[in-house]
Amino acid sequence: MLHRRTLLSGAMFGAAGLAAPRILHAGDSTGVTATELKIGNTCAYSGPASAYGVIGRCEQAFFRMVNDQGGIAGRKINFISYDDGYSPPRTVEQARRLVEQDRVAFLFQTLGTPCNSAIVRYVNQRKVPHLFVASGADKWGDHKEHPWTIGWQPSYRTEAQIYTKHMQQQKPDAKLAILYQNDDFGKDYVIGVRDILGGRFDQVARTASYEVTDATIDSQIVSLQAGGSDALLIAATPKFAAQAIRKVHDIGWKPMFFLTNVSISVGSVMEPAGPERGVGIITSAYLKDPTDPAWKEDPGMNEWRGFMQRYIPDGDLTDGSYVYGYGASKTMLQTLRQCGDDFSRERVMREVANLRDLELPVLLPGIKVNTSPTNFHPIRAMQLQKWNGRTWERFGNVIEGAQSA
Repeated sequence: MLHRRTLLSGAMFGAAGLAAPRILHAGDSTGVTATELKIGNTCAYSGPASAYGVIGRCEQAFFRMVNDQGGIAGRKINFISYDDGYSPPRTVEQARRLVEQDRVAFLFQTLGTPCNSAIVRYVNQRKVPHLFVASGADKWGDHKEHPWTIGWQPSYRTEAQIYTKHMQQQKPDAKLAILYQNDDFGKDYVIGVRDILGGRFDQVARTASYEVTDATIDSQIVSLQAGGSDALLIAATPKFAAQAIRKVHDIGWKPMFFLTNVSISVGSVMEPAGPERGVGIITSAYLKDPTDPAWKEDPGMNEWRGFMQRYIPDGDLTDGSYVYGYGASKTMLQTLRQCGDDFSRERVMREVANLRDLELPVLLPGIKVNTSPTNFHPIRAMQLQKWNGRTWERFGNVIEGAQSA
């Protein structure tokens, strides 16, 4: 089976060192020795969402940089990342491998809503921290249902609420078509729209779904247009988002067009779709767009560009997924620093829920990371932006979302 395993310690550890880890605290210190901290990850390096593979690649490089700078509390980070092909059964297999064979301290940034949904019960039963998952599903903020799992990016549900409110303000009589991926990722957008429309949902909205195994979404787009809608929300991963942009343009449909912010990378979505085809599309942002001239001399983005130049010199500097991976990794690093010398699973979870007004170099101005024992939605704010054919132009104010618990 295709997989990636990245040992970032910079040195091979002897069998004796691995067999007899130094347990410093009473908590569960699985994956922690005097010289090493093991972190596990699954990512879509292949399959229908392989455009997201650069996120895992960025995180591998980030922890390599941390090790070059001395590691964390005298330990080198052993970041083990496996390919799950965006296939939930493979995610289950790889997560069990990380937890039971590799014996990682915790999981970080496991990617994909369906993939994380397949393992969330398993990791919570085993009390393995499941940190800053790479998915905006609203349920990752449910600290009561799964107290060992926390999200990172803004909730898809809140994002959809913001789009629907904007549609109502700009086009009160609009009829909205929604194309969504048939899983918790896509369904969160439908729920968010319903939150705002309430009892009017069936009169205002038409929906169509697709499966990640589908070849195209062309027929769904044609069907939605035929229903007479003059607004469109696409809740799709990059491959299908690019297809949707092309098809909407090619059939001459000109709706008010909203696009999920997980599929707005210039390199993996807008360029493949044809930059001219997407002019006018509205989305939201919480991260700085690497193609936005406003950040040309920005100190935070210069930090990111310096990292890319040294550790991923062949990386596409227009691909916002690298920015995403860098921001999530900086959040993880801050959490580890707050742990001091105690990397037990209990201490890590305590600090995960203790991030206060954390500023990241790649977040938009005015947006900070905050968590607490009752807030597992670290990033709650976004700003609307529109595609001009070359880059995304922000407009309006930063909007704070009111997310469910």
